[in-house]
Amino acid sequence: MAENSKIEWCDHTFNPWIGCQKVSPGCDHCYAEAMMDKRYGRVQWGPHGERVRTSQDNWQMPLRWAKKANGHRPRVFCASLADWLDNRAPREWRSDLGRVIEATPELDWLLLTKRPENYEKLAPWQLDEIPSNVWLGVTCEDQAHYERRWAILSRPRISASLKFVSYEPALGPLTLQRKWGDTVPDWIICGGESGSGARPMKPAWVRTLRTECANLEIAFFMKQIGSNHHRWGNIRGKGDDMGEWPKDLRIRQFPFGKVTP
Repeated sequence: MAENSKIEWCDHTFNPWIGCQKVSPGCDHCYAEAMMDKRYGRVQWGPHGERVRTSQDNWQMPLRWAKKANGHRPRVFCASLADWLDNRAPREWRSDLGRVIEATPELDWLLLTKRPENYEKLAPWQLDEIPSNVWLGVTCEDQAHYERRWAILSRPRISASLKFVSYEPALGPLTLQRKWGDTVPDWIICGGESGSGARPMKPAWVRTLRTECANLEIAFFMKQIGSNHHRWGNIRGKGDDMGEWPKDLRIRQFPFGKVTP
C-alpha cells in the first residue's frame, strides 16, 4: 500500500489503512471502492465496513523515503484508498500517522479530505500545532462543495503551511469566490473523471479556472482530462493522444516557495 506513486502530483503514495464511505456525488464512481472492495474484496466499503490497517512494513516506508531524500523534498499523498479524517478509522491509527509525519520532516505530506469538519475532533494535532511539512487539502467536485469545504479549511486558525484544493472529479463549474477575506488556495489540482461511466468535464470550466488561478497567482495543475471526451486525450499518452490534449491546458505547476522547509 506504499509505492512510488503513479499519481502525477506526488512522488509517493502512502496508505495507513484502507476503506471509506461515500459522502457526496464525487464519490459515486470511487476507484478505491471499485478496486479494494468490488475487485479484490480487501474491505467492505461504506458506513458499516471495517477499516483495514496496512502492514507494519508498509508503515516503515516513509522512514526509508526520508532517508533517501538527499535535499529533495518528496511529496507524499496520504490515503489514496481512504480518507484520513474518516471517523470510522480508529483514533490511535491517526495518532500513529501523526508520529510518522513528525518523524519525517524531509517529506512533504499531502493530506486530502472530503471531511474538513472532522479536523478539530479527529486530527492528531491541535489547530496551531500542524507540522510545517503538512499540506492540508480538500476535495471538491463543484461550486457548492468547494464553498462548504474551503470555508472550513481556509480558517486562519488552521495553521497549515500550505492549503490546496483537488477539483476532481470536476462535475460542475468552479470559481474561487473570495467570500472569506483574501484567502484563496495555494494550489489547485484539476481533473476529469475516468473509468466506467465517467461523467464529462467541460473544457470551459477548466479554462475559466485556469485564468482565475493565473490572475490570483495560484499554482494550477491539470492532472487529467477524463474518459468521456471525444477529443480530449491524456497528457501521459503518446502520439495522437498527446495531440488531443489542448496545448493551453498542458499546465502542471507546483506551489514551490510557499512551504516552510
